[in-house]
Amino acid sequence: MKKIVIVILIASFLASCGSHKKVVQTKTPKKRTVITHTPPRKTPVTTSTKSTKTDVKQAYIDKYNQLAIEEMNKYKIPASITLAQGILESTSGTSELTTRSNNHFGIKCHKNWKGQKTYHDDDEKGECFRVYKHPSYSFRDHSLFLYGRKRYMNLFRLKITDYKGWAKGLQKAGYATDKAYPRKLIKLIEEYKLYQYDAIALGKTVAEIKSSKKTTHTVKKGDTLYSISRKYKVSVAELKQINGFDSNEIFIGQELYLTPLE
Repeated sequence: MKKIVIVILIASFLASCGSHKKVVQTKTPKKRTVITHTPPRKTPVTTSTKSTKTDVKQAYIDKYNQLAIEEMNKYKIPASITLAQGILESTSGTSELTTRSNNHFGIKCHKNWKGQKTYHDDDEKGECFRVYKHPSYSFRDHSLFLYGRKRYMNLFRLKITDYKGWAKGLQKAGYATDKAYPRKLIKLIEEYKLYQYDAIALGKTVAEIKSSKKTTHTVKKGDTLYSISRKYKVSVAELKQINGFDSNEIFIGQELYLTPLE
């Protein structure tokens, strides 16, 4: 019995010692992540020399070219001239006279005007100008203004595609007092290729228009109607009829028309 008790005590002692044994835990070291900071790449700034501002002249042309073509078909006034005058006279549709009165061509009241009126400073202070309900009325009145006045009659003797002749003739007939008026019109026509609308109205290409023969001749020293007729293959009788001559007399600097009104 004593032996049994001793064995039990020894076993208990050994179990007690095992329970107090220190347990050592080994930690697996965490893998270290190295983060490197890369600064954002700078996007190169590009500067454009091209202006993003809307071209008000082109916007005007886009808006009113169809009206100019219609007037050319009806009254034989080059669409290029109508558009160039509109741009110049209305400051591309932005002038006070245009925005308030739809007057695109600076046409004054004159004695026969029965419609609405407005007053602006021009050559003189407080001058009377015409007022229209819609821009289309202004374009039509511009055509009638030129077509119905004797002083513009010679313009209609020009070839309808002769925008240079029209530009010079308008100033000469008194449409504008500015001596640079023809140059300004021609510059607009050529810069914005307004002659293309003349071609559209005629159902032709620009190339066909540009290949047209000369329509006027400025008389130089030694010129006679006969020599001019030979040069341009037009008879003397035709030259006299086109220019309204009763005799064969011509003078230096005189501009002769070579083709009749189309």
